[in-house]
Amino acid sequence: MEVLGIDIGFGFTKASNGKEFIMFKSIFGEAVDIQFYADLGNNSNSDQLHVTIDDKSYFVGDYAEQQSNVRQFTLDQEKLITDFVKILALTVAGKFSNTEAPINIVSGLPVSYFKEHNTRFAKLLTGQHTITYHKTDGKSTTKRIFIKKVRMMPQPLGSFFNLLMDDKGKITNMELTKQKVGIIDIGFRTTDFSIFDKLRYIDRGSTTMDTGISKIFRVIANRLHEKSGINVELYRLYNAVESGLIKMRGQEYDISKIRDQVFMQSAETIANDIDRMWAEDWDIDSIILTGGGCNELAKYLQPMISGHVLPVEKNKDARLNNVRGYLKYGKYIWGESGLCVTPPEIAEQAKAS
Repeated sequence: MEVLGIDIGFGFTKASNGKEFIMFKSIFGEAVDIQFYADLGNNSNSDQLHVTIDDKSYFVGDYAEQQSNVRQFTLDQEKLITDFVKILALTVAGKFSNTEAPINIVSGLPVSYFKEHNTRFAKLLTGQHTITYHKTDGKSTTKRIFIKKVRMMPQPLGSFFNLLMDDKGKITNMELTKQKVGIIDIGFRTTDFSIFDKLRYIDRGSTTMDTGISKIFRVIANRLHEKSGINVELYRLYNAVESGLIKMRGQEYDISKIRDQVFMQSAETIANDIDRMWAEDWDIDSIILTGGGCNELAKYLQPMISGHVLPVEKNKDARLNNVRGYLKYGKYIWGESGLCVTPPEIAEQAKAS
C-alpha cells in the first residue's frame, strides 16, 4: 500500500510519498504537436508533464504554460473541483506509482468549502484509473493505479499535523498537544483560519477569507497593464513579484514599490480578520503562519499579530507544509503498511470536521 499526500491549490499542485516531492503550477492545456524539441537544461520530473487521462491528452504545469496554445487556470472553487482535481491529482499519483499496489491519499480543501466539496473530491479519485505519460522522444508509459481510500481534511490541518508528527506519523511534539493553536494558511486565492485546542478541532474559530496573494498579483497585473498595455496572466508573476522586476518587450519595470504597498495592505487586512475572528480566543497559546503566501507576507504580517507566532522556517518551502502534514496524517491513521489502525482522539476530530 502506497500512502500519498496531495494538495491541489489554486496556485500550485503539491504531492509527496515521503521520499520525494512533486510541485507544479495548477495549470493544464491542450497537448499540441511539437515540431522540434530542444532542452539543454536540468529537468525535474515535473518539467515535461504530458499525460493522457480518459482518452484526452494534456500538457500539465510549466509544460502547459510554455507549450499549450490554450491553457486552463482558475480561481473558482467549483471549477477547480469539476475540471482540475482529477487531472492534476492523477498526474502526480501516477508519477509516484511504480507497482499495482493500492494507493491511499490524504488531501484537503479550504475550510469554508470543505463540507460542500469533500465527498465529491474523494469520489473523483477513488477507484481504478489509467494514465499514460508521454516522453519528448515519442515513447510512452502507461500506468494503471487503484486509489483505495481518500481521506479529506480542512487544508490548514496539514500544517498543524506537520509540526505535531514525525515522518512516520508518530506524535512527537508533546507541547502542541497541550496548547490551543491558531493556524493562518495564506494561499493563492484564499486565507484559511483554523484552531486546535488540545488536539480538538474548533469549528467556531475556523473559516476561509478571500484574501490570498492572487489579489496582490491582480493589483500588480493591473498596474503593469496601465504602463505597458500588456495583460499579464497572474500565474506568470511569481518570479517578478519575488525579484521586484519584470521585463516585457525589452523594457524592464520595477514593481517593488507597488508590491510592498499591496503586501502591507493585505497584511493589515488579514491582521484585522484575525482580531475579529478570534476576538473570543484570547487564550490561544501559539499561532502558525503557513501556506505559499506566507513566504511573502510573513515579514509584514507577523509584527501585526498579537500573541506568540511560531517562527517561519526560512530554509523550508511553506507551500509544502500542508502536503507534508497530509502524508504524516496518512501514516498516522493507516500506518506504514497502509492498513487502517484505530486512531485516538485527534483522528476522530479531524474526520468529524
